[in-house]
Amino acid sequence: MVEVARAEGSFFYTPEGKRYFDLVAGVSVSNVGHANPAVVEAVQKQAADYMHVMVYGEMVERPQVEYARRIAELLPGDLNCVYFVNSGAEAVEVALKLAKRYTGRTELISMRRAYHGSTHGAMSMMGTPEGEEWKAEFRPLLPDVKSIEFNSFDDLAEITERTAGVLCEVVQGEAGVRLPNPEWLRALRARCTEVGALLIFDEIQTGMGRTGAMFASAKYDVTPDVMCLAKAFGGGMPLGGVVSKKQILDSFTHNPVLGHITTFGGHPVCCAAGLAALNYLISNKVVESVEAKGAMFEEHLKSHPRVLEIRRSGLLLALELGKPEHLYRLMEIFKEEGIMSDWFLYCDTAFRISPPLTISEAEIAECCEIIHRSLDRL
Repeated sequence: MVEVARAEGSFFYTPEGKRYFDLVAGVSVSNVGHANPAVVEAVQKQAADYMHVMVYGEMVERPQVEYARRIAELLPGDLNCVYFVNSGAEAVEVALKLAKRYTGRTELISMRRAYHGSTHGAMSMMGTPEGEEWKAEFRPLLPDVKSIEFNSFDDLAEITERTAGVLCEVVQGEAGVRLPNPEWLRALRARCTEVGALLIFDEIQTGMGRTGAMFASAKYDVTPDVMCLAKAFGGGMPLGGVVSKKQILDSFTHNPVLGHITTFGGHPVCCAAGLAALNYLISNKVVESVEAKGAMFEEHLKSHPRVLEIRRSGLLLALELGKPEHLYRLMEIFKEEGIMSDWFLYCDTAFRISPPLTISEAEIAECCEIIHRSLDRL
């Protein structure tokens, strides 16, 4: 394992001073770069004012209000409310509860090769049979859960009047960056509307600019009923959010009166960090540069004979090597060469490139030279 002493921009450094390109960004967390001065300043200022004062929702706290208002201005379609939580897994838990509470139904549907977190409900939504490797030892899990194939038009018939909610990543991350068929995504939206099921998009990895749009769903012009946010949503701090329409979220206000209780959800320091990161993305037009930067990685690396395929959405890339042994060896070479990468839960034949969105073109060029050199050593 590599020990981290400090991190800045697109890099982190060991106690001995060795520099590593960070091509994971905490799994799409550090979108504005490590130790971003705007985020650091916001965290320090808010920590000096106050940190935790009360269970979320019991008092008016300005960082929560300001961040919620700013996010609401950017949300697609008729989404207009956000409920803050601690993490992506908690956001998924809340979304599943919300679907059952709002519809009065019990069936939940996810996609095969999906990952939504490791808490009890989120783990239940890891698709079968592939997810059994991760969840089998923790059964029994949630009842009345089934999975369908991502991008399968035929499987949409499995969504019926019994279905409370359908949970879906817009781009499947841990399956190895699998992009949606735009027509299928629209058909999924139409089917959920037809039978009265809530469509829940997991934008935990893809949200906050990772795919070249603030939210990946906006690239396909498909608006869910519920959206789960986390990772980069906190600007490097632990924060999640459940986004929906007020009409839907209001179902948590009665029977019971407290539909979801979270002590640290919407922590003021985390909200201050998230808001500072969002404002940085917007004021510096970071998201507008993401597609070109992703294309630059693809252009530099697609010609190497070891790279069999590149799957990409913005600055979320999977480079397919075809064999697990090639991947594992490359990870060791990367450590020697000063690159931190990773693979995917359901795809151990491809490596991940998901750097901070602030990575420069010069850094991309240098990084790609090192990747080429590393691939040559396979």
